[in-house]
Amino acid sequence: MTSFPSKLRNLAEKSQPLDRAAITLMLVLGVLILGVVLSGDRTIPRVREFSWANRLVGAEDRAFLLTFNRPMDREGVERNLRIDPPLPGKISWAGKRMAYTLLDPVPYGTPFSVQLQGVTDQLYENQEGQLIEPFTGYFRSRDRAFVYIGVEGDQEGRLMLVNLSQDPTPVALTPENLTVIQFEPYPRGDRILFLAIERGDRSSGQFDPQLYTVMTGINPESVGQGSSAPQHRGQLETILDNKYYSNLRFDLSRDGKVIVVQRVNKRNPVDASPWVIRQGRSPRPLETQGGNFMIAPDSKSLLISQGPDLTTILPLEPNAEVLEYLPKFGQVLGFAADGSAAALLKFNSDGTRSLFVVDTVGNERELYRTAEFGNILSIEFDPSQTIIYALITELIEDNEEYTEQPYIVAIDLKTEEIFPLVILPNQQQINLSLSPDGLALLFDQTITRIMDEEIENRPRTDGGDTITTSRLWLLPLVTDSSTDANASQWKPEELPFLGFNPRWLP
Repeated sequence: MTSFPSKLRNLAEKSQPLDRAAITLMLVLGVLILGVVLSGDRTIPRVREFSWANRLVGAEDRAFLLTFNRPMDREGVERNLRIDPPLPGKISWAGKRMAYTLLDPVPYGTPFSVQLQGVTDQLYENQEGQLIEPFTGYFRSRDRAFVYIGVEGDQEGRLMLVNLSQDPTPVALTPENLTVIQFEPYPRGDRILFLAIERGDRSSGQFDPQLYTVMTGINPESVGQGSSAPQHRGQLETILDNKYYSNLRFDLSRDGKVIVVQRVNKRNPVDASPWVIRQGRSPRPLETQGGNFMIAPDSKSLLISQGPDLTTILPLEPNAEVLEYLPKFGQVLGFAADGSAAALLKFNSDGTRSLFVVDTVGNERELYRTAEFGNILSIEFDPSQTIIYALITELIEDNEEYTEQPYIVAIDLKTEEIFPLVILPNQQQINLSLSPDGLALLFDQTITRIMDEEIENRPRTDGGDTITTSRLWLLPLVTDSSTDANASQWKPEELPFLGFNPRWLP
């Protein structure tokens, strides 16, 4: 029986020169393929993809992926993976893909490197693994920046941006002709939604704000979102005018895709309700009455206070029925970052107020009850969902005068222990903001005066008092636990800016 190579040689002798060349090439390739099969795959192992390569990441980005071209020695990879500066986390595997999930949000304003070397691919039988091609990847967290409303000089009533990671000099975002009433950053920090009136309208007895957006000039590229076209800092866009309706207040959904605005018909004041604005759709009313409201973390429903003992959950989609009621709570104070819990305020019949935490299945816990006529003004969930920072007040009787003493406390959600952090001067309005990485609190200290004709055009508090000046403070927080034994020694740092309502950019 004639062998296959002999047949090829016989065929080559009878073939034309071009045919003989093709047959010879087939023989050579066959030998090479056979050699590769016998010797095994000797491709050098390497990192084929790093999901955070050269990215800007934020507090919502909690895991990165390393994808290898070959199955790896997993224990070796876990031992030799280096992140600088360190970021505690846990590792999981799926085939050639490794996921590193952070235990805490990435600290802002910091460059990082991820390094891997000195490990081999997965061993088979008696074969010796090959060393990986050394890998180094880089990423950076978003800039540490915040926005506030100025109170003096040409900054009065304007949104001011401070970027602590770059140049900390305050930069005006809004023009001088607008006085900002309320504002809320979008999830990426690239723009801000705000209500504002024309300067001078308030002094003439008019209060008729319009809704705008303004670009911050900070355009972080979060994982999975991709980059967008650069926008000029201070670029304005009108979202909602005041031609037929007055715009009183608003809330922005966590995903930045839904706006709810409280509006009143100028011709018929009885026609007052929240309106829903979605991108690409016309604004529409919800046809419901109520007080303060807040969009739920899922961006699909609205929690609205309809009395001291009733909070209603309304769907934001048209023609949907009421979802449910929270019959004993009068106000929603805030939500955990992942939407797993809400902080709610209960008004008790004895003049006290209670802070409750309610999870998604309805379990509720009372964390704190004020003294008689005390109050809980605002709360902030720590990103780890283990601590709540609360701004509370207690009534103090001094020489037959009653004053409210505000202070900031940290409440451990596991032990329910309460740790006072800062005692604040007597003042009615304080704004508190926790940084997205959970490492610092911002708050203001305003000096107000009852409405005066000479200063009527200056910014005001929510209660209507005129703000004559306001200082800003930064309180650094212990990174591993806010219940540190030295918490009582923490000292807030006064910032060299005058303004109020400071808010960290996400």
